[in-house]
Amino acid sequence: MGRAEERRARQRGGRRAAPRRSSGTPSHSGAGDSPTVIGAPSAAVGGRAAARRAAKSGGKGGDGKGRMRRLFTWKKILGTFLGVCLLGIGAFIALYMMIEIPQGNDDAKLQSNIYKYSDGSVLARTGDLNREIVPLSEVPKPVQRTFVAAENKTFYNDSGVDLKGTARGLLNTLNGKGAQGGSTITQQYVKNYYLTQEQTVSRKLRELVISLKLDREKSKDYILAGYINTSYYGRGAYGIQAAAQAYYRTDARRLTVEQGAYLAALLQAPNQYDWAIASDDGKRLAKARWNYVLDNMVEQGWLDKAKRDAMTFRVPKPAKEDPGMGGQTGYLVKAADSALEKRLVETGTAEDAKQAEAMVDQGGWTVTLNIDKKKQAALVKATRTQLTDKLDPKKRKVDADVQAGAVSVNPKTGAVVAMYGGEDYLKHYLNNATRRDYQPASTFKPVILAAALEGKAETQEGRPITADTVYDGTSKRQVVSNGEKVGFAPENEDDEDYGDITVQTAMNKSVNSVFAQMGVDVGMPEVMKLAGELGMDIEGQQAVPAQTLGTMGASPLEMAGVYATLDNHGKKVTPALVKSVEHDALKVTLPAPIGDQVVSRETADTVTSVLTGVVDDGTARKAVAQNPKHDGQDVAGKTGTSDDNKSAWFTGYTPDLVTSVGLFGEDDKAPHPQVKMYGAGGNDRVNGGGFPAEIWSAYMFGVTKTDAEFDLDTDQGAAVQPTWTPTPTPEPTTEEPTETPTTEEPTPTPTPTTEEPTETPTTEEPTETPTTEEPTTPPTGEPTDDITVAPVRPGGDDS
Repeated sequence: MGRAEERRARQRGGRRAAPRRSSGTPSHSGAGDSPTVIGAPSAAVGGRAAARRAAKSGGKGGDGKGRMRRLFTWKKILGTFLGVCLLGIGAFIALYMMIEIPQGNDDAKLQSNIYKYSDGSVLARTGDLNREIVPLSEVPKPVQRTFVAAENKTFYNDSGVDLKGTARGLLNTLNGKGAQGGSTITQQYVKNYYLTQEQTVSRKLRELVISLKLDREKSKDYILAGYINTSYYGRGAYGIQAAAQAYYRTDARRLTVEQGAYLAALLQAPNQYDWAIASDDGKRLAKARWNYVLDNMVEQGWLDKAKRDAMTFRVPKPAKEDPGMGGQTGYLVKAADSALEKRLVETGTAEDAKQAEAMVDQGGWTVTLNIDKKKQAALVKATRTQLTDKLDPKKRKVDADVQAGAVSVNPKTGAVVAMYGGEDYLKHYLNNATRRDYQPASTFKPVILAAALEGKAETQEGRPITADTVYDGTSKRQVVSNGEKVGFAPENEDDEDYGDITVQTAMNKSVNSVFAQMGVDVGMPEVMKLAGELGMDIEGQQAVPAQTLGTMGASPLEMAGVYATLDNHGKKVTPALVKSVEHDALKVTLPAPIGDQVVSRETADTVTSVLTGVVDDGTARKAVAQNPKHDGQDVAGKTGTSDDNKSAWFTGYTPDLVTSVGLFGEDDKAPHPQVKMYGAGGNDRVNGGGFPAEIWSAYMFGVTKTDAEFDLDTDQGAAVQPTWTPTPTPEPTTEEPTETPTTEEPTPTPTPTTEEPTETPTTEEPTETPTTEEPTTPPTGEPTDDITVAPVRPGGDDS
């Protein structure tokens, strides 16, 4: 074997594969002689065996790693990367060459929106175009810069695109999340004027290419002029000239820097920042955005700091009247628009609220509402006859400060069948049915009870919380947790002391001290969590004992949804104003109003049973149970009156319909702060059992089924007959013959209800001196005068 063969053998099988050569000289003595090689046969055999072993183990040893290294060398990786880059560059160049700047969108494409009642009859048509193009030279230079400061500070120096933001938008679109931020003024102008609002990868790539081309071919002034003339500012205004007229009754050429900063701020969220209809939070955000714009102008050297510091925010003019939006029409149309816009964002059809507003305003929509025309007319009539006709602002100034809102929901379908937003949309743009800046007050108490029942909570002494559990109803009683005061001692209405009373009676009389303690017994985090699950907006709300008084904000729409879930035996009901949506180019699906089980049927039905006591024997008895129009329907509900009488509520339901009515004290004069309603309508105080319950009865008893009965799966609460019979007293009450007058209230004189001090006493308050006779067998959960069951007095502190 030669040296070359030895090397190959060693490479194949190692050192043993190479045969050793003899040190002697081969003999040439005869033809039959052969060379003598010491050990040659064994070496050859060993070399072949070693080669075979090497071949078998080649994938498992160092040679396998070598193969991977040969496959993924740095040269190949770099080559692949460069190849992909070249392909990408080539594809982009091809796109750049193929895509031309198109003609701008034709204003004729803008169409009307049609809004219909649930039966298909037309409610309203909207969509007249309000746009007037003005040259950039007619817009003062400082006003031009407000838009650059608001939207794209690098506008004058960039290439027209934000690659990082565009890449993020593409990824979000691919993931089905919709786009998020990152657009330059050039990109926004291209999207508004040259393209559609669809959320697709192809549209975003076209936007990128057209923006780059436009930035190369047109001046920055051309692009800025197009942007401010095509953007949507709210109030149906497209372009800066229409916006200047809509908000300040002036022309674009006369706008000040302060006014320009507000118009520029509007572009982020036109409806949310519109001062005429904005909530308190919306106004706060609008002013913050206004300040942001002006501060950016100082930063860019476009505005002197001293002048900036001297600037003050000036409230824009009210919106111009649209006769077609008068009465309730405007409230219904705007509420439907809001619901549609929210859904466009949720489904990724629109990238944000601003784009959704523009898409709806562009027209082409047919929106059918769940509003029942007859029920809507009945609700409007009930509010007029039971409230508006009784208010006289000329006689009592406070009467001008009373606002009403109401929502009616079918608990089986979730349909919003009627909505009252205010006396007239053209006089009061803010929808009182959907506003959530007033406290729901005691209408929140059923949520606390539901949390207690669902969580099988116990009192501080370890007694299960039921409708019959006894609490201390002393006014200003310190709430305790594990024997320690928590620093909260709420006052009952009129500072009324009730002593030991059951949960049922505490709900009937709306006793604050009882439910404050119950909230802590349950755990306020659990109470607030359930409130959110039932449909209340609890974002940013703290889980503190004060929330037991209903101190968070809520709307009649929200509260109708909460009570509809209880009426629907605990299955989630999300009120739905919009029934269906049609568009010639877009498809929008609507979520199902009926969801999963939020609380058990037993919990929901027990709360309903307890709430029938509020109507039959509590704060709503006079206005609801004793109402002449009451025709046998089972009714459950709760009154509510907030601190300082700034809001008053009644939210109630029959087996087939839920309605929430709220009255709100709002100053008739701008900026319309919250005010007290004491004295309104000639009453000392506006209570939930007054105007709200009267409106509710006038409406509900005209549109609900007579003799409708609750189908309740519970053995607790006022709707369920007691299971025990005490020894008869000399004069038992007429409405509760199976109980002694002293079963719950040992006080000798009648006490007015906590929320309705002017009403007649409830039947649970006998007028004669309480009897000392006890039942022969103490009832379960209902104490006699001498037997106290689970009074909540941890630590013995009754203060």
